[in-house]
Amino acid sequence: MEGRPLDDTALVERARNGDVNAYEALVQHYQELAFRVAYQVTGDAADAEDAAQEAFVNAYYALGRFRAGAPFRPWLLRIVANEARNRRMAAHRRTALAQRALVAQTSGEAAPSPETAAEAEEFRATLLASLRRLRDDDRLILAYRLFFDLSEAEMAEALKCPKGTVKSRLSRALGRLRAALPADVRLPATAGETDG
Repeated sequence: MEGRPLDDTALVERARNGDVNAYEALVQHYQELAFRVAYQVTGDAADAEDAAQEAFVNAYYALGRFRAGAPFRPWLLRIVANEARNRRMAAHRRTALAQRALVAQTSGEAAPSPETAAEAEEFRATLLASLRRLRDDDRLILAYRLFFDLSEAEMAEALKCPKGTVKSRLSRALGRLRAALPADVRLPATAGETDG
């Protein structure tokens, strides 16, 4: 048995017991795959590398919650994908903000008209106040959809439930939000649309 490489289960168990070398062996074994998965999500090599590294750190600290005997690879890749998705969303937000700033600078219109800005701020304040009156689970699923623009599949993964459950929860939460909004305030038509 000496000289034979250890399998994932043995390496994970040793890493859970504090063997840093065992975890290093897992990292070396999976780092290329983790990078490829992260790259598929982010589309950027630097972001993918950062996401993979951060995922390995997160996985190390989460080893105590890893179910003994469960397959390590899918567990690790879920962590990698989540980290990469978070980085992709943050990058999209940064890009969108930069593009809006550029458009505002180059369009000659430094800012929206005071009336438009006031209406947008009033709608935002009303929407947030109405959301605060909803249950936590309604607020979460609505935030995923309205503010973070997660797909149904991403929401299902984040909420750890089937896509069909996401659709019904989202539909009910939107109904409760519409009921909580003042009569003269309407959500834009695209706010509740879901993707397949």
